Amino acid sequence: MPAVKLTKNELKTQKDSLKRFKRYLPTLILKKQQLQMVIRQVEQKIKDVETRRDEVYHLLESWISVFGENLNLMKYIKIKSIVKDTGNIAGVDIPVFSDLEFQFVEYNLFVMPLWVDAGLEVLKKMASFDAEIEVLSEQHSLLGQELRITTQRVNLFEKVKIPETASNIRKIQIYLGDQQTAAVVRGKMAKNKIMKESKV
Repeated sequence: MPAVKLTKNELKTQKDSLKRFKRYLPTLILKKQQLQMVIRQVEQKIKDVETRRDEVYHLLESWISVFGENLNLMKYIKIKSIVKDTGNIAGVDIPVFSDLEFQFVEYNLFVMPLWVDAGLEVLKKMASFDAEIEVLSEQHSLLGQELRITTQRVNLFEKVKIPETASNIRKIQIYLGDQQTAAVVRGKMAKNKIMKESKV
């Protein structure tokens, strides 16, 4: 830590810094709380989507015996793209799941069993849930990084900058007070000396 200058200008600079730190700290604390709340919401959303996906999977279990016809339905599902929007939470740009686009894969309706269309729809729904979970996990990761940075800043202000600046202000005020007292004492001593000399 560099030595603080013991001047009136430095006192003003330190007081301004302290005022700025104290004004900025509540904003950081609010941002930290908002991020924590949103992270909990995202975690809950992930659990909800996983639950819906599991429900669809359990419905799918009844089809598993039908799938046993050595028919690989996965080759008929090709993901074209994950459609994402962009959201902003507490100054953090996050991806927001919008849709999952599939590429149409042709198959012969006369050769395939009747249940294939319904089976493909269920698999598409499962893939959409997985894509949504992936995007939510990305949100969680980005918000978690921002929370770490914000927490570090809160700690920096609370535990380092504000106490350090307050300590610097105290040092400068004590030094300036001592200088002022010394100046008064020197002035009185000089006055007494002048008075003694004028009497002689």
